[in-house]
Amino acid sequence: MTAQNCMVTNDWICGEYLRTRSQELTDATVQHIGITAVSVLIGLLVAFPLALLARRGRHFAGPVLGLTTVLYTVPSLAMFSLLLPLFGLSAALVVTGLVLYSLTILVRNILAGLEAVPQEAKEAARGMGYGPLRLLWEVELPLALPAVMAGLRIATVSTIALTTVGSIIGRGGLGNLIGDALPSFFKAQVLTASVLCVLLAVVADLLLLGLQRLLTPWTRIRRTAGDTVSAAAGSVDTAAKAV
Repeated sequence: MTAQNCMVTNDWICGEYLRTRSQELTDATVQHIGITAVSVLIGLLVAFPLALLARRGRHFAGPVLGLTTVLYTVPSLAMFSLLLPLFGLSAALVVTGLVLYSLTILVRNILAGLEAVPQEAKEAARGMGYGPLRLLWEVELPLALPAVMAGLRIATVSTIALTTVGSIIGRGGLGNLIGDALPSFFKAQVLTASVLCVLLAVVADLLLLGLQRLLTPWTRIRRTAGDTVSAAAGSVDTAAKAV
């Protein structure tokens, strides 16, 4: 009886809500994942050429980094209002706003990763006859992957959170459920949608971390080698003290 009345008593945890609204929760979660995935993918495709442009020198880096930073500081409601005449009340409005917000993170991390590539590696590749394009794809990008993936993880998690703002036009995924529940303060719906958002962020971050480890096996080898050297140094130090 208690489980059946938990929606009436407005409990935070309510099994009846999960049972009766499972399809609604599924649809909202799928929409949330779809908007997030499309936004991050487009953001990555836009950020990459911008980072390459910024790498050409200070004259390009200043405007590119400055513009992406300014875009990130624009309040979400203002951003959607500015984009509304172009896209109307559509998913494209939310996706475009999220893409613009992701640029400041993605551009900076891609740029940082490319600039961290050792000059010796690039000179060796040029000595082997690598042209600019081949150098970028086969040397610089693989070595920049840890920084790029770190930025991608941050951008994905932040986009999952920002997607909820799309509820103002009914395109916010789980944010729609939170927005609908707030006027009556429907506790079970607010808590469930919020927890699902957090779970999506955690799962996405773990998946991207796994992909990063898969694509950059040399980082694990380097870390293992470093641990081995540290352990050996510690053993020598202990032996020296014993003597």
